[in-house]
Amino acid sequence: TNDILQHMKEIVQDGAPILRKVAKPVPKELFGTAKLTQIIADMIEALDKEPEGVALAAPQIGIPYRLFIVREDRTVIPEDQGSTLDPNSQGQTLKPEPKVEVYVNPEIIKTSRKRAIGEEGCLSTKGVYGVIKRHERVTISAHHSDGKKFTRGSGGLMAQIFEHEVGHLNGEL
Repeated sequence: TNDILQHMKEIVQDGAPILRKVAKPVPKELFGTAKLTQIIADMIEALDKEPEGVALAAPQIGIPYRLFIVREDRTVIPEDQGSTLDPNSQGQTLKPEPKVEVYVNPEIIKTSRKRAIGEEGCLSTKGVYGVIKRHERVTISAHHSDGKKFTRGSGGLMAQIFEHEVGHLNGEL
């Protein structure tokens, strides 16, 4: 549909009806297409503008699909910040190359019994942080943009991200 192509690269804020709707699965015929590649590129662009953001769900830029991205490079804290000097860089610190993981039609297939309480923010509720209880470990099953299925288990921040983003896809904020 054309309305999906008319999306924005701006992150929609709380109050936008799309954030409260359950997102639709990405149709199989979209896998591997230029259209899906463009949606992902727009999501990366929107997330790139938010240095504190680690992940983004498609509904957050007005796209009603079950899809989210994670800026993997922002989930790790460099051992010694600022020492990634390239001998040719005239003393400027190099920014790590953005490493983006794409999760299409993700499903949480396993969670740990143990939960942890942590502080969490959201790019659709700017400046608002809440304390939330999340599973310590989460296993997710999803597809790459070409349609290949994969499974990934994670703990800590990544587990929190998986739950938070799947929440967005279920209309939770």
